[in-house]
Amino acid sequence: MKMPIEKHPCFNDASRHTFGRLHLPVAPKCNIQCNYCNRKFDCMNENRPGVTSKLLSPNQALHYLHKAIELSPNISVVGIAGPGDPFANPDETMETLRLVRANYPEMLLCVATNGLNLLPYIEELAELQVSHVTITINAVDPEIGAEIYAWVRHRKKMYRDTNAAVILLENQLEALRKLKEKGVTAKVNCIIIPGVNDQHVVEVAKTAAGLGADIFNCLPYYSTAETVFENIPEPHPEMVRAIQQETGKYLPQMQHCARCRADAVGIIGQENDDAIMQELKRAAGMPRKPQQERPYVAVASMEGVLINQHLGEADRFLVYALGEDGKSPVLVESRQAPPAGGGTMRWESVASVLSDCRAVLVNGVGESPRKVLVQSGLDVYTLDGMIEEGVIGIYTGKDMSRMSRISQMHACKTSCSGTGTGCG
Repeated sequence: MKMPIEKHPCFNDASRHTFGRLHLPVAPKCNIQCNYCNRKFDCMNENRPGVTSKLLSPNQALHYLHKAIELSPNISVVGIAGPGDPFANPDETMETLRLVRANYPEMLLCVATNGLNLLPYIEELAELQVSHVTITINAVDPEIGAEIYAWVRHRKKMYRDTNAAVILLENQLEALRKLKEKGVTAKVNCIIIPGVNDQHVVEVAKTAAGLGADIFNCLPYYSTAETVFENIPEPHPEMVRAIQQETGKYLPQMQHCARCRADAVGIIGQENDDAIMQELKRAAGMPRKPQQERPYVAVASMEGVLINQHLGEADRFLVYALGEDGKSPVLVESRQAPPAGGGTMRWESVASVLSDCRAVLVNGVGESPRKVLVQSGLDVYTLDGMIEEGVIGIYTGKDMSRMSRISQMHACKTSCSGTGTGCG
């Protein structure tokens, strides 16, 4: 499946002033920690990977795409580039790609990934005619990789140091090999980090070329606050040019990279269009499936002030609407939760009770009930904090990571008063 790159502004310099791209921010989680990356800051005037103003569900993303194309018909490429890694969020990523392909058969599709968990999805990516994939490979020497990555999480196990770098590299190289077997156009990004890998980038280019990569992007390191590398100076333009010249002996170079955000839209190098950004905001504030009428938000709370109940122990749900002022939640009613027991049937009953709610805010939830509720069209947020902040955050499409408890892994019965036999 060798697709033309004439209309892809990232892979073809000649097209970047004519054709636009749109990144759909549907992938919040990441499976590695780079020592130069901090995703908690978001300034709209800042262009760098890993940041977005809003997060979208796959169906919200499709709605947003419809609106964006109306405003900017020159969009030729739809990509997924985070703000985490697409394949640390494979369900959301693949569902989004399926929806876009079904609705826009002629649209170019691409993804940008660290490559750690790419392999299992290459077959379907090829079937969906995802024609362009970018893998960021910062080192092909595990000793250098160990300086760049704090940890790697693969198959539910955490790795550090050279072990992490080896696992990441093995998966990256095998994924690149498999992409080329499938005829997918492959770009390799390599971030130039002075004093860490600047003397090694040429070796990365050699390795990538040997595996059939189509284009190479020497990406200058971007200094970001509150990271391990925050005191490393950014590479001088002359250093970048010299490295591009050397790596250009092995692969064609991308020299117009704008270090795009995960919500980038339009012509490369231009600021995101305000009207399209307003559509992104509106889409993020819609129900998980915008075609459904879901005006409310449900909360599991003991006293009605804090989000402080596990889904499994909630005997009622407080249901909120957005007030007329658009700035404060209004309590609509309290709804009785289905009785405990019954396994999956119980969560299906919860989904039915909350069928007009776009989200439920809880202090803890098991993976099984989460899956059932999400499949019903109900977003499940595991949060700490005030109800008012959480509910307003849902209606405004706010990034809830500051309130989120998702990263806190609990054994059964350690985050609720259950029996230790699972939610049900």
